[in-house]
Amino acid sequence: MKVQVILLSLLLAVLSGCSALTPPTPTPLPTVVLDESSPTTQPATQKISGEVVASGAVVPAQEAHLVFTLGGKVAAVNIAVGDTVEVGQILVQLEGQENLAAAVSATEFEVEQAQQALDALYKDMDVQQAQALKSIADYQDAVRDAERVINNMNTAALQVDVDTAYANMLLAKDHLDKAREDYEPFENKPESNLERAAMLSKLAQAQREYDATVRTYNSLGKSTNPIDLNQADADLALAQAQLAKAQRDYETLSIGPDPDQVRLAEARLKNAQTQLQSAQAVLDQLTLAAPFSGVIAQLNINSGEWVTPGQPILLLADLQNLRVETNDLSERDIPNIEIGQIVTVFIKALDVEVAGQVSNIAPLAETLGGDVVYTTTIHLDTPPPGLRPGMSVDVHYVINE
Repeated sequence: MKVQVILLSLLLAVLSGCSALTPPTPTPLPTVVLDESSPTTQPATQKISGEVVASGAVVPAQEAHLVFTLGGKVAAVNIAVGDTVEVGQILVQLEGQENLAAAVSATEFEVEQAQQALDALYKDMDVQQAQALKSIADYQDAVRDAERVINNMNTAALQVDVDTAYANMLLAKDHLDKAREDYEPFENKPESNLERAAMLSKLAQAQREYDATVRTYNSLGKSTNPIDLNQADADLALAQAQLAKAQRDYETLSIGPDPDQVRLAEARLKNAQTQLQSAQAVLDQLTLAAPFSGVIAQLNINSGEWVTPGQPILLLADLQNLRVETNDLSERDIPNIEIGQIVTVFIKALDVEVAGQVSNIAPLAETLGGDVVYTTTIHLDTPPPGLRPGMSVDVHYVINE
């Protein structure tokens, strides 16, 4: 590399016998002119005989700044700096949880009721199907009776049927007369008299039988009334319509619950579940819980203070699992680094070397002092005693030439 050095003359004025107050003449600095091809920066990492060395620091495996998404007054702070907490442990709570907890309970009850209503549509299917079959049988009987009435009206009675009906009427009349005679001796007895009650019952039964034979005889002897025939036709049509509906209802039930009822029950359940999720989400926003097990590294709030949404409340760090992250591995060296690569980590504060391996390489680069660098994460095989977050390290990567 060609370097032209221009040296300016140095004028030294040495005046004998001059006043001591005369200031000395400044010494001009040499000017160095570099060739345009000269590099102006040095690589961020050192490379020595097939080895790359990068600087870094010990960091927690996980750390998180926890904040509230709602504002409010702090009701309870359950931890202090240095406390070890478990995942899910309640750390800080805001006021107002009682009302929200009641809302959650109410929506939970509605979800339970909606689920029971939906389950009942399927649970009672056997009963509903049996009831539908009974309705079919009942309406079939009604149709048969209506048809019999119409048939009797449209068919002329045979003489033998008329004679038989008349004979049955006479026999029933004789039976009624005998029952009346048997009852007469007891007619004036007290109503509590058992014999009187028995005779009265026989008399009533005989009267009913006689009345029925009279109606039968009269119907056989009369011509059909058009009004009665129309009424019988209407009764038949109604029975047939009811039978058809019962059959349709059974067919629907045989393939499952009523689709409309199922749709309404499912919509009710879904709405209740959505309301529960919303209420629970608001309740959860009043509580900070540990997202992982770790140590409280910072605490920025006290009980009774007001917080705003997004205000840093505490810092949680996993100090049981420490790792190393580099901060100046150059883009020129990253092609030689791969996950699983064995490295040696020199921990300056402890003056020890520890074996490790590359567990992660950042997919995106950062800029450090004008250099493009990549962060690599190093898993230590056996962390030494006394290792703490923030300690400086040098990571030695062995490069296979």
